[in-house]
Amino acid sequence: MTLDLVYFAWVRERIGAAGERVETQAPTVAALVEELRAREERYAAAFADLSALRCAVDQELADFDAPLDGAREVAFFPPMTGG
Repeated sequence: MTLDLVYFAWVRERIGAAGERVETQAPTVAALVEELRAREERYAAAFADLSALRCAVDQELADFDAPLDGAREVAFFPPMTGG
């Protein structure tokens, strides 16, 4: 499947891009993250600590065990704070 990935804040800075389109067969967000980590060091650095990240699948907040079947977009960002 083809997914649009969107990166925000320091995730974008570590990867060096605001987003990209990828081909994957990953069944879950966690499996997608493992594929990305294996690509190169900048992805490994961005996804080193999943407890410091949140994700959304098709603009809905999701857990990393969320399925990707039928998804079109996955976004990664640091936890949001109020204020």
